[in-house]
Amino acid sequence: MSADTPAISGNQKRKMKSAARLYAVQALFQMEHSGQSTRQVVKEFLDYRFGATYDGDELMEGDADLFRRTIEDAVNFQASIDQMTDRALVAKWPIGRIDPTLRGLFRAAGAELSQADTPPKVVISEYVDIARAFFPEGKEASFVNAVLDHMAREARPEAF
Repeated sequence: MSADTPAISGNQKRKMKSAARLYAVQALFQMEHSGQSTRQVVKEFLDYRFGATYDGDELMEGDADLFRRTIEDAVNFQASIDQMTDRALVAKWPIGRIDPTLRGLFRAAGAELSQADTPPKVVISEYVDIARAFFPEGKEASFVNAVLDHMAREARPEAF
């Protein structure tokens, strides 16, 4: 960091990580519906979404490293993450039958739970907040909390 580059506060870093997680859910949703590759969607988000301005509203800058790592891990470990998610869901609702936004959310969170060292309680809290952002009127946040708690206990039992 040069002398001209302003320091990023701890609060700003947390906001950038939260934004990266939200963008990761959006990118995974987009990949599922468009057939874009990991490389294509990561480039699009980093070039055109992080910090972009739409209708006068500026989008948050995200933590590019966390975003990239989450997308890559969600894709590379999708089979095992989906299996872990299926075990956390009610038997009648396999991951293929749930809302595609929630599917992206579970894949992003599962990537962090299984591949990163972020404390599970932080991962759960962050992704429950994302569920609230996408589904402000519904019960999805409680559902996401329960599923992610189950996934976290499977992926990182030592943390509980």
